[in-house]
Amino acid sequence: MRDSSIIGTRIRERRLQQGMRQAELAKLAGISPSYLNLIEHNRRRIGGKILIRLAEILEVESTLLAEGAEVALVAILNETAGGLPGAEEFAGRFTGWARVLADKHQRVGVLERNLRILTDRLAHDPQLAVALHEVIDAVTAVRATASILVDTKELEPEWQARFHRNLNEDSGRLAEGAEHLVRYLEAVPDTQAGIRTPQDELHAFLAEHGYCFAGLEQAGEAGIDGIIAASDRLNSDVGARLAREFLLQYLRDARRLPMQRLLDGVARCGIAPDMLSGALNTDLACVFRRLATLPENVAGPVGLVICDGAGALVLRKPLAEFDLPRVSAGCAQWPLYQVLAQPQGPVHMHLRQAGPGGLPVEVFAVAEQVQPASFSQPALIRAHMLLVPGADPTRAAREVGTTCRTCPLPECPARREPSITGQGF
Repeated sequence: MRDSSIIGTRIRERRLQQGMRQAELAKLAGISPSYLNLIEHNRRRIGGKILIRLAEILEVESTLLAEGAEVALVAILNETAGGLPGAEEFAGRFTGWARVLADKHQRVGVLERNLRILTDRLAHDPQLAVALHEVIDAVTAVRATASILVDTKELEPEWQARFHRNLNEDSGRLAEGAEHLVRYLEAVPDTQAGIRTPQDELHAFLAEHGYCFAGLEQAGEAGIDGIIAASDRLNSDVGARLAREFLLQYLRDARRLPMQRLLDGVARCGIAPDMLSGALNTDLACVFRRLATLPENVAGPVGLVICDGAGALVLRKPLAEFDLPRVSAGCAQWPLYQVLAQPQGPVHMHLRQAGPGGLPVEVFAVAEQVQPASFSQPALIRAHMLLVPGADPTRAAREVGTTCRTCPLPECPARREPSITGQGF
């Protein structure tokens, strides 16, 4: 049933919500109760003037009566129901329940996203690996010492005292390691205490600045040290070095494509990398990086992923509609890896991450040669993938995952390990 065919149903539901009798509404609208009864049962079409009058009386927008629940609500219901018919009618007749169901569905999507993030953290967190290794090492030492004391019937007092001392030290180390492990697991992931690796420090530093360093474009390379020193996110020398490398690349890109020139191009072409590349006479990879560092109030949210020749993600600017793994490699179905394997040409497509709440994202991918090949060294290539939200939902989108361990797709030819969702758990 089309959404416009149940206008009467929505009028009736709204009237009942307000506790108004049919005759009372008909009188206020200047129509007969019998005519209103036919309208409410979807047996008569309703004119625009009457619709507007009824909307004013019922204190609701006429478009909501004419079009029903928002397209997004109906889309969420369709996704929740797995394509079963009746989502539009349900949203029109029981708008309140429809919103509750849609909210719960979105909440499930948020929880599944958190599960993916935490699973990725548990599987690849170096701090957790070190803490577990310390506990296991201490347990092994305690067990070995205890077995010697039990199995050796006659042990010289000197050696017995030495083993007792070792047992005391190892048990103390075990207790300390277990305490550290518990404190780490109880820490809030979003706090600074959750930042462990230099890559984490880099991305926290970039997120703090919104990936935009407009002041650096005027200050030049001399301003890099001040920006790094002022940040409380860069706690290691390696993290500071990664930040410096990013800022140096930022300056190189800014010299090739200054901010104002880029803004003028975006005003003419929009977020269209191929058109911008031609109009501004700049290679696509540079355009990708510059678009990703524009302020959101200028160009809206834009995500960017960069990987090296081994497929490791060296830069992640996340997008709300597209989850990115924290440490592990991404989905092999991403065009990021397609251009890495076939660097001859760029790729443009629409992606949708599998699972509840997945929204289509427009994706552009291109490979860049950062070092040419020689007789002694292979060419070094980095792949870039630009993520732009608000893709046309009517266009076909490739369904992909985040990373194999948390991907719900049941039969994927690119899967390299079982998923924790479904049978892979």
